Amino acid sequence: MELVRFEPFARVGNFRSLISDLFEENLERTAERPNARQWHPAVDVLESKDAYLIRAELPGMKREDIKVEVKDGKLVFSGETKSEKPADGVEYRHVERVAAKFWRSFSLPETAKSDGVEATYKDGILEIRVPKVEEAKPRQIEINVQ
Repeated sequence: MELVRFEPFARVGNFRSLISDLFEENLERTAERPNARQWHPAVDVLESKDAYLIRAELPGMKREDIKVEVKDGKLVFSGETKSEKPADGVEYRHVERVAAKFWRSFSLPETAKSDGVEATYKDGILEIRVPKVEEAKPRQIEINVQ
């Protein structure tokens, strides 16, 4: 009889690599931007009784470089980070911040009021508020005494 070692997470590294290849290496590369990358900003989604709130980290972005739209039942925000060109006589020694396109898409639930979506951008945080339709908001039901 042969003992076989059970390693349930042995292939996690391979899975991460596969996911990374799928999402990070499927990039738009052009002659002008051979090192262009796609980036996925960190997002939090919150829900209150009145609305859904989406907060995305977009450090260093300008408001005019961000696009927010509601289309076909989806909320989509997108944009592109720009790379800085160093001054004359200055060269990069190490670069981690890259110019990259990004987009995030969220399916809106039936309880969302898509025509009331509002977006604000402050201190590198994009905040998108999606109100709920009136019927979706919880309400207290009075109990009658008989």
